[in-house]
Amino acid sequence: MLVTGGAGLLGRQFTRTLGEAGARVVIADIDFGAASEHARELRANQIPAIAIKVNVTDPGSVAGMVEHTLSEYERLDVLVNCAALDPKFDPQHLGDQSANAFENYALEAWQKSLEVNLTGVFLSCQAAVKSMLQQGSGVIINISSIYGLAGADQSIYPQVDGHQQFKPVDYPVTKAGILGLTRYLAAYYAGTGIRVNALTPGGIFNGHDDDFSSRYSAKAILGRMADIDEINGAILFLASDASSYMTGANLIVDGGYTAW
Repeated sequence: MLVTGGAGLLGRQFTRTLGEAGARVVIADIDFGAASEHARELRANQIPAIAIKVNVTDPGSVAGMVEHTLSEYERLDVLVNCAALDPKFDPQHLGDQSANAFENYALEAWQKSLEVNLTGVFLSCQAAVKSMLQQGSGVIINISSIYGLAGADQSIYPQVDGHQQFKPVDYPVTKAGILGLTRYLAAYYAGTGIRVNALTPGGIFNGHDDDFSSRYSAKAILGRMADIDEINGAILFLASDASSYMTGANLIVDGGYTAW
């Protein structure tokens, strides 16, 4: 099992969950130090795990990631595309993001997000399916977002030093693109044994301040943000034969955020 962005907030959860279920884990991330540390933690808990440094925007780096996976484990059964640029609003990342206003948004930032969030998934899928076709089976899970389904409500985001913070345009656009790519690949690989689905989580609590958490929670039917481990069951379901009759689908785990 290969997870891009495997050292991130969700990636760490996914690799641990699938490793505990018996998967041999590849943690691929641009931050090799963090990926290596996480791999050591998993191995300490008797989960086979290796770390790979990858730049998902570089075709050569992505091809090397898959080659390394195959050389280590001989096959690739599950690819989880989790790597993405996502402006965060938790205490670790919160700063002046007023430049994220649409009318002033930098073309360079837009293009970078397209490269990582969408082209990175395209390249990773393209590299992984070659071995999946040879073995006659495989599962691809693309991580989208509720903002791939609904417009970002900018009113829930805080102000910093009098400047309104914004979720930028590129994140929702790329996450919507993930859903289109997922459906395309599912249809394209019909009859090959390859299944392709998307997983769409809602907001996950990560130490957010009370004001943001309250504003976000008011938009979810369940009245709160997700706990960090509440997406684990969904990734395990999609990666396993429990979802054997699903392809081209989008599994939404958002506490009812998009159901109003």
